Amino acid sequence: MELELVPHVGVGRFRLGMSIDEARAAVEAWGLLRTAAADEEPGQIVLTHDDSQTDVVLGFSRGTLSGVELIRFRKEDAGVRVLLEGLDVFRTPSEDLLEQLAARGHTIEENDLGFDALPELEVILANQSSYEYPVDEEGDPLYYDYALVR
Repeated sequence: MELELVPHVGVGRFRLGMSIDEARAAVEAWGLLRTAAADEEPGQIVLTHDDSQTDVVLGFSRGTLSGVELIRFRKEDAGVRVLLEGLDVFRTPSEDLLEQLAARGHTIEENDLGFDALPELEVILANQSSYEYPVDEEGDPLYYDYALVR
């Protein structure tokens, strides 16, 4: 499974501004993600790719898709790629990814809470998981485990 983060547009089949019904139809037509039960007019719809244990959260505001969150796969050998400008967000060490994005001219706003924003792209990346992902020799996460496009 490959998901492309497209700033100002969406992620994969999910386009910012699409209605709840359009999002549900996209999930059903794609057939790769399981949907958690949601209200008829949800604030969010939680999706899971069972083979990789990757989660996708569709956030809605006033009935339209306003953000797509991706939570890194929990199976390290998963055949999942989450790409931003061709860079693998969840497999490229986070420090390297930031350097590559900065080299492409993107402004990066880092904070001590583990959230790194690319404000002109309206993308947020983070290392905030309670899951046991790979860490470096100091115990810090190697990779981002969260991405948001809004």
